[in-house]
Amino acid sequence: MNTRIAIVDDKQPNRVSLSEKITFGHEFQVLFTAANGEDFIEKLTACKPDARPELVLMDIDMPVMNGIEAVSKASQKFPDVKFLMLTVFDDDDKIFEAIKAGASGYLLKDEKIDVIADAIRQILEFGGAPMSPRVARKALNLLMTSSMKAKPQNPADSGYSLSEREKDILKLMVDGHDYRAVADRLFISPHTVRKHIANIYEKLHVCSKVEAVKLAINKGWFGMFSF
Repeated sequence: MNTRIAIVDDKQPNRVSLSEKITFGHEFQVLFTAANGEDFIEKLTACKPDARPELVLMDIDMPVMNGIEAVSKASQKFPDVKFLMLTVFDDDDKIFEAIKAGASGYLLKDEKIDVIADAIRQILEFGGAPMSPRVARKALNLLMTSSMKAKPQNPADSGYSLSEREKDILKLMVDGHDYRAVADRLFISPHTVRKHIANIYEKLHVCSKVEAVKLAINKGWFGMFSF
């Protein structure tokens, strides 16, 4: 069964192009597109519960209602719908506001279509929080700035019982690497990394990469980080 998605972008050529690319050779079905946040919420509300999009590709800068406001409103009313921001903006304020609003991931529009498709799978299958590399670095820097006074602590001594491999993977996640880069660095398969990440989320009682990394930074588990 194809994964149901929706696309929100104020530029009609962008909506058409992305719809064609994301459905060609991928297991996605575009239920509808919308020109702004208000248009999107109207269309989402009109969907039957079993026919709503599972994930929405959301632009940020749009007239009438921008993407961040749309995510904030829709995520409260439809908590099962996931949102992946797809935008040209990578400034700190918009990243922070999008995460606060309930976005599950944040990619730049210049990412290849296979990267976007893979990000959708990460969110829906593993509860991941995919971000473009430079966005991830900024997001992690924001978290680190708010946690500079964290007292260093070993995750093995904190009651979370992470294995050595899980600690290695979490450290690489803190450093801003996605699961494919983690697999390459540790010489294991992406599938194995995904299983380890699922175990990390369960042990840390979190649901996303952002939450796991935030917890690691707040606890000061890995001292200074490289980016």
